[in-house]
Amino acid sequence: MRVLLIDDHALFRIGLQELLQRRGINVIGALGDCQAGIALAAAEIPDVVLLDMRMPEMNGIEVLKELRSRKLSMPIAMLTTSREQSDVINSLQEGAQGYLLKDMEPDDLIAALESIVNGTTIVASELTSVLAKAVQGGNEETSAKSAFSNLTPREREILCLLADGQSNKVIARNLGISDGTVKLHVKAILRKLDVHSRVEAAVIAVEQDLCQRDG
Repeated sequence: MRVLLIDDHALFRIGLQELLQRRGINVIGALGDCQAGIALAAAEIPDVVLLDMRMPEMNGIEVLKELRSRKLSMPIAMLTTSREQSDVINSLQEGAQGYLLKDMEPDDLIAALESIVNGTTIVASELTSVLAKAVQGGNEETSAKSAFSNLTPREREILCLLADGQSNKVIARNLGISDGTVKLHVKAILRKLDVHSRVEAAVIAVEQDLCQRDG
């Protein structure tokens, strides 16, 4: 297996290089300079690229995107201390085949690299909950938009006015209907969105960008 390591932390980079070489892995380069790493990846086409996430010149995702923009399709894995959900999701969305943590056991790292080279996407087991939350978040968004689709055109209009902070009286005046009619619409909106207050409904509308304005 031919590995390219790009990481700005010299001690970690050199230590990992030595560890991998002792296990019989060919480290074709261990670089702290991202541009030099990109050039080496293009010239040597390693079996896998290991990328740090936080680097001063370019972050790992920027390096990943640059490699993909050059049509380099070799497996790329992030090797980082970051457990942030956005880093995990963005890396996978940009085409990383692995998201690994620097505190993992050496044997586990090598096993993960072998799996990645063989075409399997590997995410550190400690990050399973992070992925689960991301998926659940997506489901919540889908659910909110599905509930929004159940509103009548008039209810959608009133929900967006609620999100603008308008009172029932102001909504009634603007729409030319009675306060009582507005209250009935608000009650139906809360029931369909499964929330208990107009504030909750307004927050959902704003968070899910359900009230897009023309212009």
